[in-house]
Amino acid sequence: MTTVFNKQNIFLLLLILMVLMAKLVPFHESYNQYFNLAGFIDWGIAGIFLLYGLKLNLKEVLKDVSNWKLHLLIQSGTFIIFPLLVLVFYPFIKHSEYYNIWLSVFFLASLPSTVSSSVVMVSIAKGNVTSAIFNASISGIIGILMTPLLMSFFLNSNSENGDQNEIIQQLLLKVLLPIILGVVLNPFLKKWVAKYSNIIAEFDRLIILLIVYESFSTAFIQNIFVSVPSVVFLILALSVVFLFFTVYYILKFISSKLKFKPKDIITTTFCGSKKSLVHGSLFLLVLGIPDDQKVLFLLPIMIYHSFQLFYVSWLANKIAKRSSNVEV
Repeated sequence: MTTVFNKQNIFLLLLILMVLMAKLVPFHESYNQYFNLAGFIDWGIAGIFLLYGLKLNLKEVLKDVSNWKLHLLIQSGTFIIFPLLVLVFYPFIKHSEYYNIWLSVFFLASLPSTVSSSVVMVSIAKGNVTSAIFNASISGIIGILMTPLLMSFFLNSNSENGDQNEIIQQLLLKVLLPIILGVVLNPFLKKWVAKYSNIIAEFDRLIILLIVYESFSTAFIQNIFVSVPSVVFLILALSVVFLFFTVYYILKFISSKLKFKPKDIITTTFCGSKKSLVHGSLFLLVLGIPDDQKVLFLLPIMIYHSFQLFYVSWLANKIAKRSSNVEV
């Protein structure tokens, strides 16, 4: 388990390295004649969702359907409680200069949960791993519809965000079609996916790193950071940490009131409070976020992702030790 956390640590360092590379050696549009980075990322997005479909074992997912109260609470945390907490601030911010900052945090709140780290952390804390697998898998599927739907209420009002038909087309081609193809091919390629699961995980990370590099390259070339004051970074950091703890304790309170078993409370709080950097990076491109805003939308996800990994891994180990002492 420690090895997994170390890998996550390395990935966080690589994310920082990509930002530094984008500053020192930004990717200019003219470089596409040597290597088409944007095209590679486009194919990479489709590839990630194809692999996601290949890894999605529907039989395993359906095994845990009976624990519906737990599943309903986790998905409500991800797609209802999270967005509502951010939506509360909309009336105060909609006509202000901080609207795009608010929208970037709402984008984070609209995303599905993580898959691998949710399951790993629940396993460390000795929670209900079967339910964690179910909810992590189902969250990604729900997110294909819910994230664009939630964002469409605000992206529609901004003409700069492109044609809605183009967004739907991108979702179908890059997200939905590859997942369906992956699910169809799952019975035939199941053993291959299991054999090369480590390489597949690294491919996911590679595409995210390239998206971060490309987005930050654009930001540095166009001097976007000049117009983003340091107070914005502080607001984003405080907002995402506030979001995490608020959702975490709301889910803990509700699951306790519903008299969930301790292992189910762990699964509810861990899975329901997670957000996916993978989906965030991919939807950033699929939803047609303008180039000059991509970094602003990436920042909350990257801050949240880093925080949830460090804090939840510490918390998981703390809960595991407490459980071991009780057993002794």
